[in-house]
Amino acid sequence: MDFTGSGGANDLHNNQFYPCEENKPLLGEMSEGNNNNTKPSAGPCKRSLHHCSSGGGMRYKLLHEGDIQVCVVKHPRTFLSKILTSKFLRRWEPHHLSLADGSLTSATPTGYMETSLSYSFIEDLQLLSWDNAPKYCVQLSFPGGTVLLQVSVWRRSWRRSKKIYKYRKVLNNPSRWDVVLKEIRALVDMALTSPLQDESIYQAPLHIISTLLAENSNLSTQDHENIIVAIAPLLENNHPPPDLCEFFCKHCRERPRSMVVIEVFTPVVQRILKHNMDFGKCPRLRLFTQEYILALNELNAGMEVVKKFVHSMHGPTGQCPHPRVLPNLVAVCLAAIYSCYEEFINSLKEIRNGCQQQNERKPPIHQPRRPRTPPRPSPSPPPLLLPPPCVVTSSEILVELERNNNSANARRKDGPAAVEREPNLIDRLLVSPAASTLSIQLPAQADRVLGCFALILKMLSDYDDWRPALASLLQPIPFPKEELKYVIQRFAEDPRQEVHSCLLSVRSGKDGWFQLYSPGGVACDDDGELFASMVHILMGSCYKTKKFLLSLAENKLGPCMLLALRGNQTMVEILCLMLEYNIIENKDTQLQIISTLESTQVGLRMYEQLCDRQRELKELQRKGGPTRLTLPSKSTDADLARLLSSGSFGNLENLSLAFTNVTSACAEQLIKLPSLKQLNLWSTQFGDAGLRLLSEHLACLQVLNLCETPVTDAGLLALSSMKSLCSLNMNSTKLTADTYQDLKAKLPNLKDVDVRYTEAW
Repeated sequence: MDFTGSGGANDLHNNQFYPCEENKPLLGEMSEGNNNNTKPSAGPCKRSLHHCSSGGGMRYKLLHEGDIQVCVVKHPRTFLSKILTSKFLRRWEPHHLSLADGSLTSATPTGYMETSLSYSFIEDLQLLSWDNAPKYCVQLSFPGGTVLLQVSVWRRSWRRSKKIYKYRKVLNNPSRWDVVLKEIRALVDMALTSPLQDESIYQAPLHIISTLLAENSNLSTQDHENIIVAIAPLLENNHPPPDLCEFFCKHCRERPRSMVVIEVFTPVVQRILKHNMDFGKCPRLRLFTQEYILALNELNAGMEVVKKFVHSMHGPTGQCPHPRVLPNLVAVCLAAIYSCYEEFINSLKEIRNGCQQQNERKPPIHQPRRPRTPPRPSPSPPPLLLPPPCVVTSSEILVELERNNNSANARRKDGPAAVEREPNLIDRLLVSPAASTLSIQLPAQADRVLGCFALILKMLSDYDDWRPALASLLQPIPFPKEELKYVIQRFAEDPRQEVHSCLLSVRSGKDGWFQLYSPGGVACDDDGELFASMVHILMGSCYKTKKFLLSLAENKLGPCMLLALRGNQTMVEILCLMLEYNIIENKDTQLQIISTLESTQVGLRMYEQLCDRQRELKELQRKGGPTRLTLPSKSTDADLARLLSSGSFGNLENLSLAFTNVTSACAEQLIKLPSLKQLNLWSTQFGDAGLRLLSEHLACLQVLNLCETPVTDAGLLALSSMKSLCSLNMNSTKLTADTYQDLKAKLPNLKDVDVRYTEAW
């Protein structure tokens, strides 16, 4: 951008705004609702076309130090021409010179460079050459002499350092702000037109201006906007420094409807979201992005403007071209949502620490041991209102905290198991402040912030290409909130395994969305409907395995039986599968499940079908049948299912499906062959999903041929649970060396292995 004229507010209206190709105003429609709230003098952002491109011409490296020959000639200025004409120069000294912020210094302060040469003493800089001279020389004139440097490429770096020194000195002592604005424009123009190529070319002016703004906090709003518009060209390809981010945040809070926020800040925030790599190193960039989004939310159009901004960051196509936009937006949203509860959580921590210190000061009271009696149910505390600043002073909370701390101390004496059985009130609140026993009422402003960024997370979940990464980003951060329930539903509805698998916990012992929204979980407010939909989508994928059913039986059997009792078909199917695969070993628990199934019509029907299948299987095993079977080539999954359902194959031990068209879907039929010991799948489309299913149901399998099948490490690793395998053919598969070593270590009976034409060969 470039600003011409003498400066001042009136000059901003005489220019026109020309958007360049890469920075078009994507939120141009935002200004419709702001005309009545913006002062005429604010003016939109304006720039000339020649600043939209990088410009032509030679580019030079910015030099900061180097080994240079130095000669100092001390003389009256009237004799300089005579000395140069006579080709007489004094001796040259080698020095390692550095261009510091305010002076030219030498690493060895001796001889000519015994003292540093301050930039303020330099009167003139010229590039000199004469006949028979070994090199070009840079002439630095100062009162009483001249410094000659035998290097020509330092001329541009030297001039740039001297100008930066001059601008820093002028802008550190401002007198008239119209003059200051002219100097800022000249400083920006110098950075944009400099032939030097270095990051500091643009960062140094921004740091000078941020220092100016920090030291002059009493500027008028118009001066603020004029400075922002003047430095806008430098922000097109550079992140603002931290102090400047603070200034931008203040402007967004105080004047959210200003056209400067839309015209100038929009491309800056877009660049931050597209190119920032780590908000942890520059947290003020995240805060500035957060304040900018809140400023957009303050416009008349409200959240519609925020939606347009998010859509502009994704792009018009179905695939976002910028991989950093989603994680950066998620980081901004999570930080903003956490800030709504931060004061509340800190206040609770202070209360807990105070109660703990008070308990530590109390002397221990020795009383005779009494028989335990069941504790009386304590009344629920009243709703907690947290006005800003958030200060908790409720006496009921303090009493409840002290009671919990005292009971925790008593449980601590009884053993570690008692401690883990009932966490105290504060711990429950810190884990889930939105679904605790207390009713948290946030201030109006915090609730508005929460609604804004929760809506952005909803929007992010609506993009198909963003949903897998969003699910993985939110997987280790399970904080229940009603606004986020829509996001979890989108994850549960997505058919892709990489999306709905993120509903589960990220590691053992840590609750995920699946646990939080289960009946009895801290986020369940719909009688388990969302939990049932999660189970339905997980059961429809490769998670229809004994491992998943076993985890449900161990942790969520009660909720599953409750939902099955209410007629949920998915839960009825789960209970039937638990019985069919012998997941439940306890006879009493099996009888409870059977009673639950017989309590509803759908459960009774599915249980009767299960009993029929079990009777048929026993009948097949009783009748016997062939022990070997080979299907003809080009047979399909349907052909195999039709064949196995037409006769008795309870004793089938050897099955060859080589060169047929079967896929992983036939695994549903193969797991019904309990006596199967040898399986040939050579040159079929049997893949990883089928291998995972076989590995959990065919424990007696001894010989498996997977030659020329599309299996990968993901499925082959599941074979490590088939301890009876003694022969395994993985010829021409996508087996890797690491997986091969892992299989050899976990399969002690494996003797015959074929890994030719694989990475492990």
